[in-house]
Amino acid sequence: MSLKLLAITYRILSSTILVCSLVTSSLAAEPAEDTQQPGFTIPYLDLNDQTERQIVVDREEGQYLGHPTTVLLEDNRTMLCVYPKGHGKGGIVYKRSNDAGKTWSERLPTPASWATSREVPTLHRVIDAAGKKRIIMFSGLYPTRMAVTEDDGQTWSELQQVGDWGGIVVMGCVEPLKTGKGHYMALFHDDGRFIAKDSKQESPIAFTLFKSLSTDGGLTWSDPIAIHKSSEYHICEPGIIRSPDGKQLAVLLRENSRRHNSQIIFSNDEGNTWTEPRDLPGALNGDRHTGKYDPVSGRLLISFRSNTPRGHKAPTEGDWVAWVGTYEDLVKGREGQYHVRLKDNTKGADCAYPGVEVLPDGTFILTTYGHWEQGKAPYILSVRLKLAELDDLAAKSKQ
Repeated sequence: MSLKLLAITYRILSSTILVCSLVTSSLAAEPAEDTQQPGFTIPYLDLNDQTERQIVVDREEGQYLGHPTTVLLEDNRTMLCVYPKGHGKGGIVYKRSNDAGKTWSERLPTPASWATSREVPTLHRVIDAAGKKRIIMFSGLYPTRMAVTEDDGQTWSELQQVGDWGGIVVMGCVEPLKTGKGHYMALFHDDGRFIAKDSKQESPIAFTLFKSLSTDGGLTWSDPIAIHKSSEYHICEPGIIRSPDGKQLAVLLRENSRRHNSQIIFSNDEGNTWTEPRDLPGALNGDRHTGKYDPVSGRLLISFRSNTPRGHKAPTEGDWVAWVGTYEDLVKGREGQYHVRLKDNTKGADCAYPGVEVLPDGTFILTTYGHWEQGKAPYILSVRLKLAELDDLAAKSKQ
């Protein structure tokens, strides 16, 4: 084993021990059931056939296009979107919209190194202590690499190595912290294969949830710090949602062993310590949860891929779905208000790594990939909706 690998392993193990000792402190949100049923009873709404909501972002006959992420700029018009030519890997495709996702550019030129991406690219807006705005894009596995733009996507840097470490869907979510201006926390996971150059999976396989910190507006990132490690609960693909009062962080997590419901953890101290994972309600069972608040009603919309534990099937199994509810529903373990099928995925559960943006008028712009036509290669699709429209649909369904 190399000295670098030994050093990284030591840091990870030390962090795990520290976190395990801290996580037992009384951080828990309000009491909720630790064990939830895999099914749900809230209204199920289906938007699959409402083609007027659907906009094709990109499609290429016979070419797999997948796993997009988006960023909406402060003008509420300019959107950027990146995605790989392949299943979670392949050269990165880049597009821009100047009308909040209603129409899209042709594929834009990219730096040469973007063609070497081996994982899902993720986009994030960051601002440093001096107020300088940047957009950063990560590409994962080993080693983690990052590209930067300082002109809102007009020009980009090459992918540059971030550190001597890697991960899966690396930096899938990035959250500004209240510890200082330009401070950010990124979360990601690894199953033992990519955290270091020569790392290997354990037996039984254990999944580790990591955080990495930046104090310079996202330009540099710390070595990974372990938050949770388990061979029983394979939690991964974290999605951060901050509470409406700003005091708490909730993280929704895929449970990859499919032995348990999807999971949720909370932090009351800007990610320093975390609660133990607990089951999410069945209405939130799935993968790659990404959510934002409705500026009109204050409710949450969370986009994800429907995927239930082994032995159970949701009516939306393997499809692109959304959940509507409140932050309090997450805290108290309640089912929420609606479970919505956005689009039927015609091949297994290969879809829905979502981009979620919302305009000031409450228009959600949800963007993902999927096998939207039987026997055809997956492509990038966007769906637009307002929560008030879902309220009307739910009311009509009761008549």
